[in-house]
Amino acid sequence: MSRIGKKPVAIPAGVTVEIKNDRELTVKGPKGELNRSFRPEVAIKQEGDSLLVERLFETRVANAMHGLTRALVQNMVLGVSQGYEKKLEIFGTGYLAAVQGNVLQVRVGFANEVHKEIPAGLTVKCPDNLHVHISGCDKQLVGQFAAEVRAIKKAEPYLGKGIKYEGEVIRRKESKAAGKK
Repeated sequence: MSRIGKKPVAIPAGVTVEIKNDRELTVKGPKGELNRSFRPEVAIKQEGDSLLVERLFETRVANAMHGLTRALVQNMVLGVSQGYEKKLEIFGTGYLAAVQGNVLQVRVGFANEVHKEIPAGLTVKCPDNLHVHISGCDKQLVGQFAAEVRAIKKAEPYLGKGIKYEGEVIRRKESKAAGKK
């Protein structure tokens, strides 16, 4: 029995929800619009100003999909009402990032700049050369793009040079020379 799946999802003011065939959900809000269809083991129902996710079968797959579906619905509702944001920091001499049109340009010590196409539905800003702010209404898309940008050059453990999430702690290592006497 899924404890998460039993909780209703509150619909905030300014968000409209449309359900088709008990499995296809469209959520519209001030930050955007999201569509998703869910597995046949679960059904989504609207009661007043909340959404309920119900299992149609008593199987292991249905139990797993119950909590997952409720979490995905909650992420959709929060995304169109509040939105999601990931912040990245860049460390290193000569390392920088800039947005030009629909392309994120990152210079992180390679021979050439790395150009990353910004997906539709995302907003990428660089308040200065060393910070990148990625925001949008789709939690999965925001996290995926932030992970791709970070993977260009992860912060390395010796000097800390590279790209990391804001607030991420990099475990530092000693260099070889530190052990010699």
